[in-house]
Amino acid sequence: MNFLTAFFEINQAIIFFAYGLAFFIMGLVVALQSRQSSRLELARSLNWLAGFGILHGLNEWGDLFIPIQATYLSTPFVNLLYVIQLILLALSFTSLFAFGVSLMKPSGKLGWLSAAPTTLLVVWVFITFFVLTTIYQDQITWHHVSNALARYFIAFPGGLLAAYSLREHARRRILPLKVPAIYNALRVSGIALGGYAILGGLIPPSIPFWPGNIINAETIGMWIGIPPLAFRALIGLVLAVSTIRALEVFKIETERRIEALERDSIVNAERERIARDLHDGAIQKVYTAGLLVRSISKLAEPQSEISQRTERAVAALRDAVVDLRSNLEALHKGKSIPVQPLVYLLNTVAADPHYTTMVNIKLETSLPPDASLSAVRSGHIMAIINEALANILRHARACNVLISAEGKDKLLKIRIKDDGVGFTPGSPSGYGLRNMRDRARLLNGSLETETKPGKGTTITLEIPWVD
Repeated sequence: MNFLTAFFEINQAIIFFAYGLAFFIMGLVVALQSRQSSRLELARSLNWLAGFGILHGLNEWGDLFIPIQATYLSTPFVNLLYVIQLILLALSFTSLFAFGVSLMKPSGKLGWLSAAPTTLLVVWVFITFFVLTTIYQDQITWHHVSNALARYFIAFPGGLLAAYSLREHARRRILPLKVPAIYNALRVSGIALGGYAILGGLIPPSIPFWPGNIINAETIGMWIGIPPLAFRALIGLVLAVSTIRALEVFKIETERRIEALERDSIVNAERERIARDLHDGAIQKVYTAGLLVRSISKLAEPQSEISQRTERAVAALRDAVVDLRSNLEALHKGKSIPVQPLVYLLNTVAADPHYTTMVNIKLETSLPPDASLSAVRSGHIMAIINEALANILRHARACNVLISAEGKDKLLKIRIKDDGVGFTPGSPSGYGLRNMRDRARLLNGSLETETKPGKGTTITLEIPWVD
């Protein structure tokens, strides 16, 4: 036991540094990786957790660096540093509490919880700076008591609420995504937060009243030979690793959204192919067969058996054409674009969150605000643009996309330019690019691709305004 005590006393500075580093790195990584564009509710709460990690790390480093600075700075300035450290501690606990509240989204009878973190912080500030300063003249005692109150009334309930909310959120929102590694990481994070609520919220520095005069960092260290700081550092490490591991949920979310776009693109392309085959193949052949049968009926005697049968055959073929046209309309149902101004359609796709959450899209157009095309032609144009954007998301690794449209010399020219990785000109075309060129031909226009490795890609669609 004496050996452990001596070991931790000698390496106290290292423990302080590791403790602060674990929380600071967790907060920094969460802040950098949190996705405000994500549709996961977790994303909208992570900034609070990031704030907790960064602020708490800075607070713990204060215990390491302020004593070093005390040998060089005046006493009033050192006292000011301790006050700043105390405020950082309270703010970190408030952020942890707010993280739990944000995940829980309390309503009804629990609606008061939304204001709890701010209210507790304001009460703590008032007691610390307006009440305790009149009771405790000694700077160290005042600091320890203020520290203890922040732990008792903010860290402990906030840590428990954060632990409960995170585990419940993982069960309700992450488990259905069928990513067990992420779910388990969040459960571990919840356990670590619960452990921190106890070790960080109920074990303050030594203070002159119960329970802090009995259960505090000094007495716990004497009883078990290991300072609570070491356990908090371990919990901080577990929390950092598990939380950073759980952030992969955003990568999985992005991959699944891109897969959904790919599936939609494939389904739409297949629907268009079937529709073209019906229109250009089956319907025309049935219609031709009807004409042939009708020509045969003219050669037969009126009211003869052959004439009656050919008339029934013509009627059956006519019904077949109607059914095929009905199926053709069903293929386009829900996918047709009403006759709307082209500028409106371009603005709609440029603001589509399916794309804007992953790339920055800028639209430049000199088209008249009321310029429009037929529903069919507009549908082909928007399908080409959507296919181009889907390809950019899948392959280009671009950050910015520029869509430009202009009308000149009775031609409509649309460009989609990205700053992605590009590809080698002459490479085999994928199905998506071939489909885009097929649509351009249906519009009596052309589609050109300009690209170089590392220089991005520009797709130019040029079609006549009048079909």
